[in-house]
Amino acid sequence: MKIKRDDAFFLFIDIQEKFIPHIHKSSELLKQISILIQGVETLKIPYIVSEQNPDKLGQTENSISRLMQQYSPFHKMCFSCAENDSLLQKIKESGRNSIILCGIEAHICVLQTAMDLIDLGFKVYVLEDGVSSRTEFHKQNGLNRIRQHSGIITNIESVLFELCGIAGTDEFRLVSKLIK
Repeated sequence: MKIKRDDAFFLFIDIQEKFIPHIHKSSELLKQISILIQGVETLKIPYIVSEQNPDKLGQTENSISRLMQQYSPFHKMCFSCAENDSLLQKIKESGRNSIILCGIEAHICVLQTAMDLIDLGFKVYVLEDGVSSRTEFHKQNGLNRIRQHSGIITNIESVLFELCGIAGTDEFRLVSKLIK
């Protein structure tokens, strides 16, 4: 099932400064998420940022938050973003049904959010190159469980070009530059 631009909504999960150094291949993850954010901003797709226990784990990593024009994080203590009533309400108010997830950790917060959103009737896409955990094993375990729960695993480049829809536009050219 193809993601339609007017139905897409991104959720950036817990990409926090004090946690990033412990994440497997964190510099590559930050690079990929930076490309994603710039693409999402170019395409004007709405998004939400969550922060798990920010008093302990800090705010969203600075290289990420400074790229976000809509940076207004939802703070949470529950692992699943869908258990945060105000965050879930914001997603529902958007009227969008295709929720695209990235962030950390793939086997905890991303997994639980994906399962809950699927159970609530949303189409959930998880960006394999936009998630990580402390270990590769945990990341793959989380992605496998999401697949088993009917989540769709994809990647940043595929999603950005899927949302562009056609070549030759100014948006397409900007997204293409980001990918190269």
